[in-house]
Amino acid sequence: MVELFHRNGLKVTPQRELIFQLLWDTGSHPSADSVYAEARTRMPTMSLRTVYQTLNDLADMGELQPLDLGTGSTRFDPNVDVHHHLVCTRCGKVRDLYADFSALSVPADAGAGFAVGAAEVVFRGLCEDCQTETP
Repeated sequence: MVELFHRNGLKVTPQRELIFQLLWDTGSHPSADSVYAEARTRMPTMSLRTVYQTLNDLADMGELQPLDLGTGSTRFDPNVDVHHHLVCTRCGKVRDLYADFSALSVPADAGAGFAVGAAEVVFRGLCEDCQTETP
């Protein structure tokens, strides 16, 4: 990430290095607010603006995939490989799902005049933890 930022003419600060580390060490799909909250525990001077700017810069470079999964805020996925997601409707946990849905297509009568560029399948339900908890 450091080299990528330098190649794009962006400064690499200790704050940005911490954000890089948090994104790639957790393996989760964090929101900007959750990245900010964790970063502040390690670097109290971190600003929310820095978190948002860094996440948006990474997304613009194709290193993060912004996700709107209906969980209330944009999530950021450091895994930019083609994949789908499982979303827990109770706790909001998001997991990657590798499955082949290449046979899916938009019905001709519904997609007339629309050029599909990409598709994502999202399954909603309860994660393992929420299945065992009482409501």
